[in-house]
Order: sequence, then C-alpha cells, then structure tokens
Amino acid sequence: MVTLARAVVAYLRSLFLPRHKLALEAVALRQQLAVFKRKQPRPKLDRLDRLFWIVLRRLWEVWSEALIIVIHGEVIQLGCEISEPTVSRYLHNLNGCRDEGRAKRWLAFLNNHREVIATFDFFTVPSLTFRTLYCFFVIEHGRRRILHFNVTEHPASDWIVQQLREALPLPCPYRYVLFDRDTKFGGDVVAFLHASAMKPIRTSVRSPWQNGVAERWVGSVRREVLDHVIPLNDQHLRRLGREYIAYYQEDRTHIGLEKTTPAGRPVEPRPTEPRQPRALPRIGGLHHRYTWPTAA
Repeated sequence: MVTLARAVVAYLRSLFLPRHKLALEAVALRQQLAVFKRKQPRPKLDRLDRLFWIVLRRLWEVWSEALIIVIHGEVIQLGCEISEPTVSRYLHNLNGCRDEGRAKRWLAFLNNHREVIATFDFFTVPSLTFRTLYCFFVIEHGRRRILHFNVTEHPASDWIVQQLREALPLPCPYRYVLFDRDTKFGGDVVAFLHASAMKPIRTSVRSPWQNGVAERWVGSVRREVLDHVIPLNDQHLRRLGREYIAYYQEDRTHIGLEKTTPAGRPVEPRPTEPRQPRALPRIGGLHHRYTWPTAA
C-alpha cells in the first residue's frame, strides 16, 4: 500500500514539473544505475565456457531443467527471495526454448487458413482516476480487420459471450477462433463457439507468438494512441478506440498487407500539375491521412 501511494504521489508530482526538470531527474536515475552496474559487474564467459555450454546443450536435452534448480539454489544463497517458476520463466525467455517443428506446423496452419481465422483477446488500460479498464476486441487474420471493440470494468463471462455474438453473427465465415488461456474465457465462451459451428483453439501457455496478429494490434494501439492520451473513463476510451479503428482500417497502411489498408484503400492518381498533398487529421490530429486536393 505504501509503494502504491508513493507511485501515485510521484505520478501527480510529474504532472506539475517542467519537462527539463523531468529530463534532469531521468539523467540522475540513469547515472545511479550506471554506478550500480559498475559495483555489480555482469560475469563474462570466455570462449571455452561458451563451447562447453554449446556441447552440453546438444548432448543433454533437459539441461535447462537442471540448470533452473542450480541457479534457483544459488539465488537463494545470495539472500534473494524468488520462486523457482520465476527463474524458469526468465531462463526460457533468454534461451528462446521452443519446439521449432511445432512452431513451423503452427505457422503453416495460420498461413493456410488465415481467411477463416478470427481471434479475440483483452488488454488493460488505466484511466485518469486509476481504474482498470478492460478492452475487448475481435480481429480477423485475413485482412486484419477489427470486427468488434468494446470496453468494460467487469469482464464477466456473459458479457464476453454477448460481445462475440455481436462480432460473429450467423452465418459466420470463420471456422477457427483463437484465444489464450485466460480464465475469463471459460466454458460459456467455448460452448457458444461450438454452437456457432466454429472450432475454438487455445494457444499454448506463455506463447504470445502463436497469436501474433492480436498481439501486434495491441502494440499498435498502445504506441499510436494510448501512449499519448490518458482516457478519462470507459466512454472516453471507447470513443478513442473506435476513432483509432477507423484510422487503422481505412487510412493506415500495413507492411503485411503489401502497403495497403484492411479496408482496401485505393491508390489516388497523381495530378499532372504541381500540387501540395493535403493532410486530413485523424484521432484529434494525432495522426493524418494524406491526399491530393481536388482541382478548383
């Protein structure tokens, strides 16, 4: 509770500080971190150490499981309180442990069926009054169109089913629906998908790469909107989300779609006489769409 109160006070204090003072404070913190790293240097491995671990990894497939136990014991001996699953998670992230054959089969499934795959997920956004808002969205894999978006403070199972009913009306063109193992997606959600003649597929535990389309969209909406605007409440966040979706689908080009938009933005013919492109503001001027002005 004390830590949370300090964080709130620090956040409110930053609202009234000039930008140059915040920059100086950040420089001071970075200098303290650099001093700490000098006092606690990271151990370096020489070539012989690296060769040892390369050979061991090829000869002993479960080497990481034994290493987790050893490292966890060493950390405890240093007086640090940390659980073994936490050590395991960090080691797996560092080593990139993943079944390459299974990954290839999964990616082949996504590529072969992308036109009939939809996915849904949640992401959280704090409001100005420190309330946690849950954003629910449904996105298709083919053209990456957002099929549905809504915001709530209480993501109950019946609310999720109602959102899916609005996003995927019958007859539904999608055969597979991907989602993670969040406990909010319980039996009611699975039963609704089965009743709608869609096959529910849960991704593996801690495998966001299996649902990359949804994860990338969450990253885009955070970087392009939520990193610049703090929503006042759920109505404000819902309006921001719908404005961004309109920009995302009609104006914003995508590398994965060969520099087109999910809605299929047509290429404008270049005028024969010299003209300056006109900027059309989107999301309150946060982004723009550029077009050629019409002849007078």
